[in-house]
Amino acid sequence: MPEEALHAVQDVVRSEPVVAPPPPGGVGMRVAVVAETFLPAVNGVVNSVLRLVDHLAVRGHDPVVVAPSGSGYESRCGAWVEVATVPSMRLPGYRQLSVARPVGDLTRVLGRLTPDVVHLASPAVLGLAAARAARTLGVPSVAVFQTDLAAYAERYRLPGGPAAAWRYLRQVHETADLTLAPSTATLAMLARHGISPVRLWPRGVDLEQFAPWHCDPRLRHELAPNGELLVGVVARLAVEKRLELLAPLSELPGVRLVVAGDGPQRRQLARRLPRAHFLGQLGGAGLGALVASLDLLVHPGADETFCQAVQEALAAGVPALVAASGGPLDLVRHGQNGWLWAGEDPHLLAAMVAGLRDDRAALRAAATRARPSVEARTWGRIGDQLIGHLQHVRTTAGVH
Repeated sequence: MPEEALHAVQDVVRSEPVVAPPPPGGVGMRVAVVAETFLPAVNGVVNSVLRLVDHLAVRGHDPVVVAPSGSGYESRCGAWVEVATVPSMRLPGYRQLSVARPVGDLTRVLGRLTPDVVHLASPAVLGLAAARAARTLGVPSVAVFQTDLAAYAERYRLPGGPAAAWRYLRQVHETADLTLAPSTATLAMLARHGISPVRLWPRGVDLEQFAPWHCDPRLRHELAPNGELLVGVVARLAVEKRLELLAPLSELPGVRLVVAGDGPQRRQLARRLPRAHFLGQLGGAGLGALVASLDLLVHPGADETFCQAVQEALAAGVPALVAASGGPLDLVRHGQNGWLWAGEDPHLLAAMVAGLRDDRAALRAAATRARPSVEARTWGRIGDQLIGHLQHVRTTAGVH
């Protein structure tokens, strides 16, 4: 890591704003949460938006969602949340996902919603339009960097490649008043590409949905009837997750690989991994039971800005074996609560899994340290940190 980027990370960690939820009886903020994708899509951005909106409502604030899909809904805490939709389109090669079309000026939309602050969740097309509209209206905005669009541009061979993607991302984030990064690796990457100011804001984890006591012996027996090492991956089945690298692992004797998730590569991966169990998209108690029933979670993706699936596995008491890159570096301690896989060699990854298959004591030891490593990362605590960031930009922008 370049020295200046390292100093930027250290400065950010030291300068986190004080968290200060509204006092009892205080007036909450009207927060416009702008999401590039939303329900009925299921992905990390959508899940984070749902959690954020619910926490804002719990703390007495008034959230409204601006997105290319969805409709008004009741949040987990029982609050009614308005969803203002904008024109959408389907991505080539990813027809299941609705994203915002270039929508031009959003000043009228945001003006009607009258927010005190605008929260841009993983901004791209819609986020840039919203950031510009917020600036026109004199409303402060916070942008969350959650998706590595430059890496996507390279993997999907988009016009202009990563260089064009970074030019666009700088344009988006320079229009906002503050950028939030989910991990120290991502924060350093943003610093290298000239994006500032940036603060660290990680993700929370549901310690009730993901817990060791949700392990289901019947499910384990169904998936690994002969006591095989049960290895799982929970991910969107798309190119950037590099799930084809699990092929040698899936052929190991004494190992059963299960894949939870859906996406455009499902058919191709089913051909590449014929011995794997493809379980489809899971959620709620079903996902919690599956994750807790695993012996090991693997995640070969190298472009993760955070990787919530890893954090959820750790919360369930399941060690994780991950690519030594990006967000998972904040979560996995090699040889403690999991293992880091360096390089691109899928056979090395398979060899590491084979070693753990033959050393169940090492797995059990890592499992005992998994949940304690993330127990402090509750959604409530992380949500309060975000409220602190939103209040900070609102105050420094002179909005009262």
